[in-house]
Amino acid sequence: MKRIVWICLAVAASLALSGCDRRSPVSTPATDAAPPAGAPPATVPTYTDQDISDAWIYVLGRLLVLRQQKLDLAEGMKWNAIVHRKPGAVEWPNPNLDVAYSEAWVALDDTSCTVVTVPKITGRYYTVQFLNGWGETLANINARTQPARDWGEFAVCLDGAAVNLPADVVRVDVPARYLRMLARVELGDDWAQAVALQERFALRPTGTPPPPVLPTIADFDPQHLPGVEAFDNAVAVLDSERDLSPGMDAVAANVRAIAQAIGDPAERARVDQVVRGKAHADLAKASATIGHGTLKNGWVRPSVAGSYGNDWLGRTLINLGGIWANQFDEVVYFKGNLDGTNTQLNGDHVYTMTFPKDALPSRFADYFWSVIAVDPRFARVLPNPQNRFLLNRESGLKFSPDGSLTLYFAADRPKDAPDPNWLPTPKGQDYRLTFRFYGPKGGVKDGSYYPPPVVRQAP
Repeated sequence: MKRIVWICLAVAASLALSGCDRRSPVSTPATDAAPPAGAPPATVPTYTDQDISDAWIYVLGRLLVLRQQKLDLAEGMKWNAIVHRKPGAVEWPNPNLDVAYSEAWVALDDTSCTVVTVPKITGRYYTVQFLNGWGETLANINARTQPARDWGEFAVCLDGAAVNLPADVVRVDVPARYLRMLARVELGDDWAQAVALQERFALRPTGTPPPPVLPTIADFDPQHLPGVEAFDNAVAVLDSERDLSPGMDAVAANVRAIAQAIGDPAERARVDQVVRGKAHADLAKASATIGHGTLKNGWVRPSVAGSYGNDWLGRTLINLGGIWANQFDEVVYFKGNLDGTNTQLNGDHVYTMTFPKDALPSRFADYFWSVIAVDPRFARVLPNPQNRFLLNRESGLKFSPDGSLTLYFAADRPKDAPDPNWLPTPKGQDYRLTFRFYGPKGGVKDGSYYPPPVVRQAP
C-alpha cells in the first residue's frame, strides 16, 4: 500500500456538543445477564437512544486502533520489528511534518521484554512513545522521562514480568501486553542527519511472545464510519484489550448489552437508525471543540490528549482525527478553523496572524512549533503549487522592525507579505489551521495561552 503523506490533527464540524458530558458513564446495562449471541433479547432493552450514541462513540475509539493495526499488519509490518518511514510518509491521521517517524507493534509476555536501542541525540528533540489498544499513552522514552541517561538500551516489560536484564539496560514497565510504538526525531534544518539518527533506533525481543488474536471487525474508514456494524463482535472487541481508564464500566456494559440485543432484527434496525441519525451527529457536533476543549481567539485547545482519564468522547475524537496523539507534557495542539470574528476560514480571503515581540511562538516551546493548513472535514494537509505545507522556525521567517512576527494565509502571496511568512491556502475552499508546540512551556503548558486570532484582511 502506498503511504499517503499529508494527514493531520482532528476531525472538524460546525457545532459544539451541548448539554451532555461524555467523561463519565451515563447508564447501566439493560440486563444483568445477556442472552446468547445471536438470540433475540428476552425483554425490551431499557437503554435509551443516548445510551446507544454513547456506546457507539465509546467502542469506535477501540475500533479505530484495531483498524489501523490490521492495515499495518496486512501491509507487512511484523511484531517487534521496527519500520523507519521517510519524512512525511505515514498514513494515519495527525502525522507531524516536523519529524521523521519510526513505528512498530510490540508484543510482551510474562517472561519476555522488548529492548529499544536509542542513539545518543543532542540538540534535537526525540521521543519513543508507547500506546495501548485504546490509544492511551503508557510511556515515553526521551530526555524528559530519562534525565539520568536518555540513550542506550531500554527494556519495555509487562508489569511484573520475570526477566533478567543486563545491568546497563533501563527497565520501563507498562500495564499492557500489546503496544503501538512510535518514535519521532525532529527534522530541524538538517533532514539527512535526522534520518541517519532515526535509522539507528532498533528493537529486539528477549523472548518469543505470542502475537494477539485480533477480533474480526467490519470494514470502514474515517470518512465512512460504521453504523450498527460497530456492535457486531463488540464483546470480542472489548475483551481483546482491557480498557485501563477508570469509570468506563457502565458504558462498556451498554456496548455488551447492545451487541447482544441486535440479534433481534427489529432491534438491529433501531440501533442502526439511532447510530446513523444521532450518534454520527453527536460525534460531529463534539468535534468542533474536540469534545470538552476550550475555544478562545478562534483556537480550540483540547481538554485531553494522549492520556484521557474517563473522557471517552475526547479519546475517540482524537483517535479519529489525530490517532497516536501524545501527552501534553510532550506536545500541545491547537485547532483553528475560525477567524477573530468566529467566521470559518476560506481560501478566498487573506488572513494575518501577528505575534508581539514578547510573545513569539518560540517563547512557548522548548523544542519547536509549527502551523499547517488542513482540510476542515478530514484533516488532510492541503496541496498547493508551492509545495509549502507548514510554517516553522526553519522557514526563514522575517520579523517586523518592532520585533513582532506576522504570518500570512492566502491563496496568492499578499503584496506586503515576506515570502517565507506566507502559507498558501486553497482558493474557494474552507480550511483550518493546526498549531503545534513541542516541549510546551509557560502559558501553553499551564493552559493560559492561546495563539493570537487570525484576522481577515480587507480586499
